[in-house]
Amino acid sequence: MRRNFSLEARHVRRLVLLGLLAVVLAACGEASAPAPQTPAAEGSSVKQYDAHPGTVIAAGTSYTAIVTTNLGDLSFELLADEAPLAVNSFVFLAREGFFDGVVFHRIIPGFMAQAGDPTGSGTGGPGYRFDVETPQRPYVRGSLAMANAGPGTNGSQFFIVFDDLTAQGRLSPDYSLFGQMREGEDALAALEAVPVGARPSGERSMPLEDVRITTVEIIER
Repeated sequence: MRRNFSLEARHVRRLVLLGLLAVVLAACGEASAPAPQTPAAEGSSVKQYDAHPGTVIAAGTSYTAIVTTNLGDLSFELLADEAPLAVNSFVFLAREGFFDGVVFHRIIPGFMAQAGDPTGSGTGGPGYRFDVETPQRPYVRGSLAMANAGPGTNGSQFFIVFDDLTAQGRLSPDYSLFGQMREGEDALAALEAVPVGARPSGERSMPLEDVRITTVEIIER
């Protein structure tokens, strides 16, 4: 009995040591990963809305969005005739100041940069969802499109394309394309050049530098 007890005690100690080693290794892995981006307005509540806004854009009016970031300005022609739901929502949220201070939480060089989540986590939105509108043109460098998690899940998150993804067959036409960049190539190049690290999933898309939207100004003509 004494011998059995000693063997059992040694076995328990071995399991404890293995457990401690696993904790140490896990901690090292966490330490090597970049810290999560902080939300746009730290310490303040995120704006949420009960439903997709009523119509705020007018027929026959053209809309331009000036997205000011800490890397420079990007100017987009909004495609209201091709993606009215997406443009209407984007214009509404921009005028509400929803995007002010929001980070680019996901950047994949050669592919796209994603923003529009006020929590900075990649899972946030405005509180409402709306339908995906089929693109009427290819995704090319400077295209502005809605991010989604499947049909009917458009919200506030959007992405800016870095390359001709349609011609390369790298992106299916499942994302509302609602704008095209007209000015801001220097800022777009700087955005694409932001260094990134690996996420727990293994995807190398986590910005290692803080990249934020200062404001989004909507110009009507």
